[in-house]
Amino acid sequence: MADSPVIRFHVLTLFPGMFSGPTSESIIARAQEKGLVEINLYDIRDYTHDRHRSVDDYPFGGGYGMVMKPEPVFEAVESLRVESVLDEDTPIILLTPQGRPLTQRVVEELGEKSEFVLICGRYEGVDERIRQHLATDEISLGDFVLSGGEIAAMALIDAVTRLVPGVLGSIESAMDDSFTTGLLQYPQYTRPSEFREWGVPDVLLSGNHAEIARWRRQESLRRTKERRPDLLNSAPLTDEDRPHLDSI
Repeated sequence: MADSPVIRFHVLTLFPGMFSGPTSESIIARAQEKGLVEINLYDIRDYTHDRHRSVDDYPFGGGYGMVMKPEPVFEAVESLRVESVLDEDTPIILLTPQGRPLTQRVVEELGEKSEFVLICGRYEGVDERIRQHLATDEISLGDFVLSGGEIAAMALIDAVTRLVPGVLGSIESAMDDSFTTGLLQYPQYTRPSEFREWGVPDVLLSGNHAEIARWRRQESLRRTKERRPDLLNSAPLTDEDRPHLDSI
């Protein structure tokens, strides 16, 4: 067991209670118990100074909705720096629909870091000065809009945590996932070998590991071509892969 956390997440949010379930169950909970991951939650309202604890205001120029104010967000990050919680090069990530998509490649890139600040946007968005002068990166879950950045932050924490050595039973579990190889994962089966007259492909019961590996690769190619052909544009393909793709 590690003497100190391998990765630390500092989450700035208006709704810290949303994280209690996802961070206290399953893999993330075990990672924290092992001292491999540390998740710190900060209520942005704690960094306001008016009696109403105001964190949002009307947008300049008019329009619908409210915009998150810059002062409490800046003060939250600066407070962590004053307390020496953060290094100067700690990534400060704003979760926003306008950010770069969270892909497995981005997850692997982030997995090389040891510490993050995650800013969960809300309402119509955040004051542009947070983007320009505080955030060092912007990340989105995809081309859709959520009520806030909390769910996106949870997804990022989960995805990065799975890559921390010692979190999963074996590192091979993560290496074989969809997108990690550039392809969708092959079909999976377990006991019983016969269920309601539906069987398991014979090759998986053969004990021939070379044939099993070949079948899995071909099934990954087939599934990717059928469901996500766009991935094939950047997937690392072998000379054996190409004729198989042509035959599908």
